[in-house]
Amino acid sequence: MSQPDKFPDEAPGEEPPRQALHHQHEDLRALPFPLGDWGEPAERLEELYRWSEEGALRTADWYLQDRLGKRRAARALRITAACLVTAGAVLPLVELADGPDTAAAWGYLALLLAAVCVAFDKVLGLSSGWMRDVATAQAVHRRLEVLRFDWASESVREVLGPTEGTAAEAAERCLAILRRFCEDIADLVRLETADWMLDFGARSAAAPLRTQSAAWWPSRQDSPAPRLAHPSTRLPMPCQLPPETPR
Repeated sequence: MSQPDKFPDEAPGEEPPRQALHHQHEDLRALPFPLGDWGEPAERLEELYRWSEEGALRTADWYLQDRLGKRRAARALRITAACLVTAGAVLPLVELADGPDTAAAWGYLALLLAAVCVAFDKVLGLSSGWMRDVATAQAVHRRLEVLRFDWASESVREVLGPTEGTAAEAAERCLAILRRFCEDIADLVRLETADWMLDFGARSAAAPLRTQSAAWWPSRQDSPAPRLAHPSTRLPMPCQLPPETPR
């Protein structure tokens, strides 16, 4: 039987203090792995949980900070393009209404500048970039919620019992939860980086990032689901022998 006093009684309720991540001067880096003594498994597991949670929160904060500049620039370009398109449509009408002879030419120039603004937004990946940042941050928060519920479920399982296995097996389950969580967070960052590379046409550079996902590793591969037959295929029927004639 497992020993409840060897593991945390409940999931940590208070969020750990986090250092502010200066996006302008600091890249997204992993936190140093905490080293300690396993003589107290409960304290060690709680420390690893805090480390995993803090890393995920820093990752989400980084993406939320990264979206701010991109969103402002994208909105400025889009609003400018909309104003220029409006001017490009109005100026030719002004010339038709006995306005200046050069009004139509200025309207064509406004339309050209509007196209340039939209092109800048697309080439720099501003609109798609800040939307991708928001989506990644939300995915990290959702995965963090799953971790918190899994950790609470494992803690309740150890406290209330009865449970099967030894204390070492319970510790291994907790470590597996934390490892799977860290791998999922790394996959989210890796996939977002691959999408960012695809925006600039670097398909050859983005391909290795997608294949490095933990889902490709043999230890994480799930058993394949049974394939269903296509509706158009005819299922084989068991062979039936004709009834024997009475002698």
